[in-house]
Amino acid sequence: MPPAAQRNRKVAIVGVSLSDCGRVDTATPYALHAQAARRALADSGLDRSVVDGFASAGLGALAPVEVAEYLGLRPTWADSTAVGGATWEVMAAHAADAIAAGHARAVLLVYGSTARADIRAGRRTANLSFGARGPLQFEVPYGHTLVAKYAMAARRHMHEYGTTLEQLADIAVQARINAGHNPDAMFREPITVDDVLSGPMIADPFTKLHCCIRSDGGCAVLLAAEEYVPDTAKPPVWVLGSGTAVSHTTMSEWEDFTVSPAAASGRAAFARAGVRPSDIDVAELYDAFTYMTLVTLEDLGFCAKGEGGAFAAKGRLTRDGELPTNTDGGGLSACHPGMRGLFLLVEAVRQLRGEAGERQVRKAGGRLPELAVASGTGGWFCSAGTVVLGRG
Repeated sequence: MPPAAQRNRKVAIVGVSLSDCGRVDTATPYALHAQAARRALADSGLDRSVVDGFASAGLGALAPVEVAEYLGLRPTWADSTAVGGATWEVMAAHAADAIAAGHARAVLLVYGSTARADIRAGRRTANLSFGARGPLQFEVPYGHTLVAKYAMAARRHMHEYGTTLEQLADIAVQARINAGHNPDAMFREPITVDDVLSGPMIADPFTKLHCCIRSDGGCAVLLAAEEYVPDTAKPPVWVLGSGTAVSHTTMSEWEDFTVSPAAASGRAAFARAGVRPSDIDVAELYDAFTYMTLVTLEDLGFCAKGEGGAFAAKGRLTRDGELPTNTDGGGLSACHPGMRGLFLLVEAVRQLRGEAGERQVRKAGGRLPELAVASGTGGWFCSAGTVVLGRG
């Protein structure tokens, strides 16, 4: 392809895969990275020699150099962005831009974690915060843990808009309904609103079932330039638009606890894709806590600010609802190994391809969904990345 044409190439996701997920007691994080990468390459049908870009975060002192070496890759384009759970949507945006500009042919995004197994084996303890240096030193001594930050934001939303505990609990119930259709989900047994409300308190107002599960697992996504699409094994899923945003680190610098940076990243992604929230068929949203789903629905424009609780009610987020959301069961029920953002992209692609099995979303007449959005959140609403995808 002539150099001028390479500066405006379309970009597609051509391969996706999960590693073993859930309870994985014998593998290392590196092994999960390798397993997911091999499977994603096989899913794409492309040879590994095409891959000249690599992105990874969260493992090794020199990520992604160490992981690329482990995988036997020598990329000429790399990204090690680390902004929490939103990392993978931000990386996908970077990768798409690089491919479109001709800086790379195909970029592999890979993640793997044995967070659950490490705790069970005593190799690490559960993290209460991200650290106590820099700006965080002014909060950590007072017991302001990671979950407490989300809980405080949820309470503010309840205070300002009348959002109820029952509405938040119903989000967990619907995530479990979706997980019931996913044979790979870690928890599939149905739960009720009463089950959520009566569970042990973690951080007011969050009981245990308001919070994501802790699992092991990994996944991979391969993006490639349009000229490689004819050689792929599966239909392409095109990257139509993306947006990224950062907000705050310390809670005192967060201007409004009821607004996440997805308000900015989503607005940019939809505008660049040339679509509206009402056009979206499937939404994959970061859900470390039930409040994250609610506020992201609002900030992406699926409903007005303050109406998230009512919007998410009556089964609207289930596979057969008006806006199927977190169709694999999400971090609340399916898997959450640490930074879940890449899993959102995998599930969105599978839904658009029609590969989701029992949990497959169908439009009127049995048609496959045409548009999906994946929106990741990092830190305690510190960052956001939103990607709009379209079926080829």
